[in-house]
Amino acid sequence: MTSLERQILDCFPSGEYAITALLRLVSIEESSQVPTAAVAAGSRPRLLVNPDFRARHAATPEQLFLLVMHELHHVLLGHTRLFPDATAVDNFVFDCVINAMLSRRFPRAEQLTLLTEYYSEREFPACLLRPRLRNGRLRTDCKPHSAALAGLTGRRRDRVADVYRGLYSSDGVSYEELRDILPAALDERAVRQVPLLGGHGAEQGAAAGDKPAHCDETLVEAVCRAAERWPALPDPALGRSLAGLLQERRTARRPVKGNRAVLRGLLARVGGRDAAGRVRCIGEDSVAAMAAVPIAADRTALVQRAHGAQPLLYRYAQNSRRRIRAGDQVHVYADVSGSMHGIIGAMYAAILDCRRWVHPNVHLFSTEVHDVTLQELRAGDVRTTYGTDIVCVAEHMAARGVRRACVITDGYVGAPADAHRETLARAKLGVAWTGACPWRQDLEEIADWTATLRDGEDEQP
Repeated sequence: MTSLERQILDCFPSGEYAITALLRLVSIEESSQVPTAAVAAGSRPRLLVNPDFRARHAATPEQLFLLVMHELHHVLLGHTRLFPDATAVDNFVFDCVINAMLSRRFPRAEQLTLLTEYYSEREFPACLLRPRLRNGRLRTDCKPHSAALAGLTGRRRDRVADVYRGLYSSDGVSYEELRDILPAALDERAVRQVPLLGGHGAEQGAAAGDKPAHCDETLVEAVCRAAERWPALPDPALGRSLAGLLQERRTARRPVKGNRAVLRGLLARVGGRDAAGRVRCIGEDSVAAMAAVPIAADRTALVQRAHGAQPLLYRYAQNSRRRIRAGDQVHVYADVSGSMHGIIGAMYAAILDCRRWVHPNVHLFSTEVHDVTLQELRAGDVRTTYGTDIVCVAEHMAARGVRRACVITDGYVGAPADAHRETLARAKLGVAWTGACPWRQDLEEIADWTATLRDGEDEQP
């Protein structure tokens, strides 16, 4: 055992955090390639710690303990999985949430010295990463230091103060709320100058071919099992900070009269079949289910339990042999870019109404393609980068050999060129525009069939 491994093992309370089993799996190394610390997943997962940072800012057992716990939360919460194109502001917000969670779990002053000494309470926006103390414990009823708010005025100042109270009190604040409020109050250049703890995005210092830590299932499972052993909070933090972080955005499905018939007709033409349905076969299918007891690892439930909340139900996947849809069902590419806001619910409802014509995986696209199941579509899942580009659709179709596709969009997708245009033109392609779309020329020339869906504003009582 190296000196660093021995120090990390010694800084954890004996038997309370199941850290010994985790250290058997993870190689702990000193590395100057990372500014603070990071977890890299390769043939063997590695916890990398910068020796200069450790000597200056994590020299005590309490500081080293909090640094490691910060890194474990990055793995548990898998923020690069939820937001693969995270910006500097996104990474800053994730550290705000993790620091606030750790502050509520370890509220004594000596436990929080890593944060209170590393970040200044008088500077904005660094003050949002730092808890304030009173009588040797975390203050849960305060605003940021007045000096940090001196450069902010009016409503901007009030909203930042509300965010801080939500982070470090039991009120809670969701990740989506932080993303809505903070970008208007933060200058991205100023955010980039704030040093963050841990790895963000593609983990720095990882060897070529290493995966992000959250993609290593063995590592994630080991951290989840360790989290199950974490002692419960004597005074559990209420609120929505954890739930808001782990949940992706949801949208309500809004049926619109006529859309079902319009989309069904388009899908039938693209699929080359009549209304009798699709070819079916017997095969293995994974079905999402819920149970009152933990049957399999549920990362969301494990983190909730570790922070004092007791989930009522646990998610797990169950494989079963059943009749599944197959054959020449149509691959639906649904535009979920920012310009589609307000009509995504109507689009989802139309797709679900025509589900027997649709491939089991629906492809949500913006500047990237994310596959969701019909069950996730029914739940209202939205995964978007907010931009729009038809190139990602063409590349997805080419990679998977898609021959029959239907694109649902408001039209602002860009004109495909060269190989991407050939891919789209070669397939049986239907295009459904939402609302009165004035910009159709990008896809109209290469579409075999077109149709128009009405948006939610046209819904009939």
